[in-house]
Amino acid sequence: MSETHPTAPLTVLLGDYPHTRPLKDGTVAVEGVGCQYLESSPLPPAFARMVRDLAYDICELPMATYLQARDAGIPLTLLPAVLVGSTHHRSLTRLPQDPEIGPGDLVGRRVGVRAYGQTTGLWVRGWMQEEYGVMSSDVTWVTTEDVHVAQYVNPPYVERSGAERVVDLLRSRDVSAAVLGPKAIGGQGAGLVPLVEDAESAGLAWTERHGTVPANHLLVVRDDVLRTRPDSVLNFYRALNKAIADTAGERDDSPAGRAVTAGWSASLAACLEIAGRYALEQGLIREPVDVGAIEEKTAFLDR
Repeated sequence: MSETHPTAPLTVLLGDYPHTRPLKDGTVAVEGVGCQYLESSPLPPAFARMVRDLAYDICELPMATYLQARDAGIPLTLLPAVLVGSTHHRSLTRLPQDPEIGPGDLVGRRVGVRAYGQTTGLWVRGWMQEEYGVMSSDVTWVTTEDVHVAQYVNPPYVERSGAERVVDLLRSRDVSAAVLGPKAIGGQGAGLVPLVEDAESAGLAWTERHGTVPANHLLVVRDDVLRTRPDSVLNFYRALNKAIADTAGERDDSPAGRAVTAGWSASLAACLEIAGRYALEQGLIREPVDVGAIEEKTAFLDR
């Protein structure tokens, strides 16, 4: 990492979504600031580079990675924007030919997940404890990748597998169920069956109960960039806010559509509070999350 010169372009890493494309293609300009939009396909390696090497000025980052980075003292600040989100009751899956089991049947069993620090896993384990009484330590979590934050050490009930994909753990019968993120559900997870009956309704009930939609990907800025170039960060945030507003018609009223937002709100605060509580319960972080302190650092963006 090197200090960003006040007139240098901001290096920005964003996924490719309808609400980020206007920034990338210049349809929505960032006033007075040049931006170098970098790409990573797939995205997860870029998340690791951000929290390990501070590789970008501004970067999309998963919720769990952000919470773990903050807990580890990595100098990043949350910008109030949700780029990806949805409910995750359909994310806990099994092979269609396997015996029918529910989330409560997973106590003492093995469950596959890309990494213990994957955000989808954070949300799934959260509702499993909340709705079925299954704690993280009741399950052996079998992973195919390391967590993004290098300082974190997995708890003893997490096991690393040599498999390349989570679905391979299911097919080899190494696990009874698997947690798959939104993209994987339509990819490697095609044809898998949710353990939760009527998973969509269960997810909607969660959002109604909590007054928020689970956020998967947020946005962070390096602390040194926020400190030395606050106006540049503000102008970038305003442009992103406009891009999100301008593309509102491209999103439906599903949880995934409603999750995409910019600005501090009661919904975002609730989302951070719940995710922080889940992360603490699951041993992903060591200290409770102070949402007020997080908001205070960038409250000026919405003034």
